[in-house]
Amino acid sequence: MNYEAVIGLEVHVQIKTHSKVFTRVVAGYGHEPNTLTDPVVLALPGTLPVMNKAALDAIIKAGLLLGCEIAPVCKWDRKQYFYPDSPKNYQISQYDQPICIGGSVEIELPGAARNIMGEHRKIPLTRIHLEEDVGKLNHHVADSLVDYNRAGTPLMEIVSEPAMHTAEEAYAYLTSIRHTMIYGGISDCDMEKGQLRCDANISIRPVGETKLGTKVELKNLNSISYVRDGIAHEIKRQLAVVAAGGKLIQETRDYDGQTGTSQSLRSKEMAHDYRYFPDPDLMPVQVDAAWKEKLRAECPELPFDKQRRFLRDYQVPYTITSVLIPERELSDFFEASAKLAGPGRAQAVGNWIANDLLRELSAAKLPLAAAKITPASLAELVGLIEAGTLLNAAAKEVFAAMFVTGEAPAAVVARLGLAAAPSDAGELEAWCRDSIAANPKALAEFKAGKDSAINAFKGPVMKAGKGKANPKLVDETLRRLLAGA
Repeated sequence: MNYEAVIGLEVHVQIKTHSKVFTRVVAGYGHEPNTLTDPVVLALPGTLPVMNKAALDAIIKAGLLLGCEIAPVCKWDRKQYFYPDSPKNYQISQYDQPICIGGSVEIELPGAARNIMGEHRKIPLTRIHLEEDVGKLNHHVADSLVDYNRAGTPLMEIVSEPAMHTAEEAYAYLTSIRHTMIYGGISDCDMEKGQLRCDANISIRPVGETKLGTKVELKNLNSISYVRDGIAHEIKRQLAVVAAGGKLIQETRDYDGQTGTSQSLRSKEMAHDYRYFPDPDLMPVQVDAAWKEKLRAECPELPFDKQRRFLRDYQVPYTITSVLIPERELSDFFEASAKLAGPGRAQAVGNWIANDLLRELSAAKLPLAAAKITPASLAELVGLIEAGTLLNAAAKEVFAAMFVTGEAPAAVVARLGLAAAPSDAGELEAWCRDSIAANPKALAEFKAGKDSAINAFKGPVMKAGKGKANPKLVDETLRRLLAGA
């Protein structure tokens, strides 16, 4: 019997706010343990939560970006469970009235080759709700210590429909959510800092069956690659159990990305095990049209929408847009430079960014914000090359100097004496005639229809011009002389 996998993801995204979700204490990462706490975070007797509007703004904005319906009224519930990292022994969350309903995440699957765009599809969402994060257990040889710095940080849970069927789809889904949240300024989504976490629900069923199979939840998937690898491992494990005549049980398993193995943690809880009930200390929230429209006006263009626009309006190939689009600042840098460079020069701008700028930033271990090259200076460099003032080989040297000093390209060209020499027309023609006469084999091939044979003449001409002859004029002159040869 053939089986298919059915996958749903629960993605937790820490919202980037100054303070925590129900108190004014600062939210942050990397501080001394238990310094970002107060009586509310520690659940001391007599404390009351107060709603952080910035967290509500962020989740509504996330919902708008993902096409969710924003509920006119949402409420807060207590999710009961005991664990050392939860000071209250319950979590303030949303159960039956989440703030965002439905929506979808657009994904791109791998193409047939790296330079070919893959299939796009939309993965439907069930809901997005807001809750508070818990603390963190740090396990040592002799003890386990609790750090409550993370407790109370605003946390979104993005719940997909069970609509994915492969590990690659799940990888693309998580990558797309990360890009969208960063574009929207909602979260930095740094998995090493716990700002993006994912639990995967996986089951298998006979192909053609509509009823879901026995669900297994994978926990502790702390990188996007581990999500993909863990899901692939779990699908194989379930298929092996069924093939051996065994029975799958609903459980939660821990996946170890280092060893590529998993182990059972516990039987899976159901919703009634958490004994949800409305939080008596927090009022329901009404979201009116004016609130939604204000936040809608702040929503950026989505990554895939921007990619389609770049392909259409700037005629930049997919190989370039696929590099530019994941980082909003990088795509903005490209667009600003392409507009300044002028029509027909966007691809050249994109090549310099994707190949040279990113290489230099990586080597220097610098973010784009620290780059001394600006969109205007890059546009000027492309203009000098297009005008024939600067040859490609010299342009590389100019770019390297610009990256270090921040000088304008024209200033670097003048300082280093790298401008292409204006060729005397008669002198250039003489060099071209000499090159043609010295290469009868290439001449015969060109006359026989092999256009690339013209390159055999260019090297001697550039050598005669000491590397500073204008390549465009060289090509034009050679073609004119070869046409009459």
